[in-house]
Amino acid sequence: MTILGISAFYHDSAAAIVQDGEIIAAAQEERFTRKKHDASFPVNAIKFCLKYAGKDIGKLDAIAFYDKPLLKFERLLETYYGFAPKGLASFVTSMPVWIKEKIFLKRVIHEELEQLDGYTRKVKLLFPEHHLSHAASAFYSSPYAESAILTIDGVGEWATASIGYGKDNSITILKELRFPHSVGLLYSAFTYFLGFKVNSGEYKLMGLAPYGISDSEETTSFIRIIKDKLIDIKEDGSIHLNQEYFNYATGLRMVFDNKWEKLFGFKKRNEEDELQQQHCNLAFAIQKVTDEIVLKMAGEAKRLTGSNNICMAGGVALNCVANGHLLRSGVFQNVFVQPASGDAGGAVGAAQAAYHIYFNKERTQSNTFDGMHGSYLGPEFSDLDIELGLKKFGAVYEKHERFDTVAEKTASLINQGNVVGWMQGRMEFGPRALGNRSILGDARNSEMQKKLNLKIKYREGFRPFAPSVKAEDAAVYFDLNASSPYMLLVAPVKESRRTKLPDNYASLPLMERLYYLRSDIPAVTHVDFSARVQTIHKETNPRYYLLLEKFKALTGCSVLVNTSFNVRGEPPVCTPEDAYKCFMRTEMDYLVIGNYLLAKAAQPAWKEKGDWKKEFTLD
Repeated sequence: MTILGISAFYHDSAAAIVQDGEIIAAAQEERFTRKKHDASFPVNAIKFCLKYAGKDIGKLDAIAFYDKPLLKFERLLETYYGFAPKGLASFVTSMPVWIKEKIFLKRVIHEELEQLDGYTRKVKLLFPEHHLSHAASAFYSSPYAESAILTIDGVGEWATASIGYGKDNSITILKELRFPHSVGLLYSAFTYFLGFKVNSGEYKLMGLAPYGISDSEETTSFIRIIKDKLIDIKEDGSIHLNQEYFNYATGLRMVFDNKWEKLFGFKKRNEEDELQQQHCNLAFAIQKVTDEIVLKMAGEAKRLTGSNNICMAGGVALNCVANGHLLRSGVFQNVFVQPASGDAGGAVGAAQAAYHIYFNKERTQSNTFDGMHGSYLGPEFSDLDIELGLKKFGAVYEKHERFDTVAEKTASLINQGNVVGWMQGRMEFGPRALGNRSILGDARNSEMQKKLNLKIKYREGFRPFAPSVKAEDAAVYFDLNASSPYMLLVAPVKESRRTKLPDNYASLPLMERLYYLRSDIPAVTHVDFSARVQTIHKETNPRYYLLLEKFKALTGCSVLVNTSFNVRGEPPVCTPEDAYKCFMRTEMDYLVIGNYLLAKAAQPAWKEKGDWKKEFTLD
């Protein structure tokens, strides 16, 4: 039985295909169109999934869309009615789109699918609810036979968070938090106020939070204001947001700027304004409040289910700081977070929900440690594909017959301080680069974070980088007692690896704190001595694992800096052509694609028409 899952029309459109319960392929549309967070119908992703599965679209058993559009429309109408007469401008703006496109979404989906050869409306079209798709993507992909399930995001149809229980092939939703009260929208409101883009800048807010001074009077005051004025947190983790301060329910912005400016004592930050300590302190405050809410929701999930396991999905599940706190709390023995927790992962969950719930198919436990196969579910390219792609640019390359030679050479180049673009095997599904579409550097190099941010990624200097470490060596560097293959857990760097900070450290300017040598792996040690760890497992990524082995043999260190293979505003690269373009547009030193090694110094001069940076909208 083969089922296609689709998420589309809001942000991060994607497609996934499930065959006899196994995820065969999954990809986001943005990787093909090169438009970050592309919301359009994922025709390219669908074509890839069908080709990889060897299936004609007319032969599918079902197609599942990741939410129920009519329920979402009901929520929209009831919200406008409930808040009337506020929200008239938003109502006038959004209603024609809903009436034209989204009420008749089933027809729109059929029409889009008819552009694909072989499609027939005889194929069953299913619509699981949004949070059920999230829950299914987490539980059915997990290694657990039974588990509590916690989903937290902005909003689906009505639900903004839900607690469920999964056992064998069934999922039961036990409790829901409903719109307009939402942890995801609360976090996005602070994302907006601090000058980052909603639905893409939340991870920047999370990265900014550690620069906050935790015990300062201002930070303490911000936490108190949030709890006194904006949010009421119940013991079960449910929340009530004071809608006098929020404008997302019926307006065209997240918050009432003037009210927030009066509340916190400073103006809303614009996107490229210089960051001040007050911005950092407010980021810390909302992260602290979010941690508390997630822990309380998890505690309620434990109370309702009694399980020792928890599976998580939804956009807020990408908050790896909160995930790290949950793991260390010991509320659950085992924590699994869906690596594509956002809307893209809804495509996987929709297909899984259709297979296990609608068709009542039994669940088979994966032979690997989970059903996501390391999240390496996208396209891969043969030697011929690579050579044809490189020849378009007249690229100069060395081809090696043995990959261990490539790994050894790459390890040596990284040890010499070079930055390497690294493209291997199948592209990752989800927002994280996990070692197949990555830019790599030496974690021991004190200049590496600055070089990667300013000369390679062309992004804000405060942004942290993640370490990749051999799974069996993780405890040597980090206080982490679990695997973290998907870079979704933050853990402290070992005390023994840290550098003593000066007494005036907290009062230093932000950038001075950033570039202070904090440990013997400074490029991946955040200002609060934390790190977003990725453990590398030989079973799921033997090539990346071998590179780490070669680097360790050469240097004694098995940690590399790993960041996504792209520049700011660009989706991670997909094809060899994408990789070469990104390589030549930046100050990367070397590029490795499969067994092909390219040195920047050997390449022909790179010429482009106009300013290529305008090709991508800054996020």
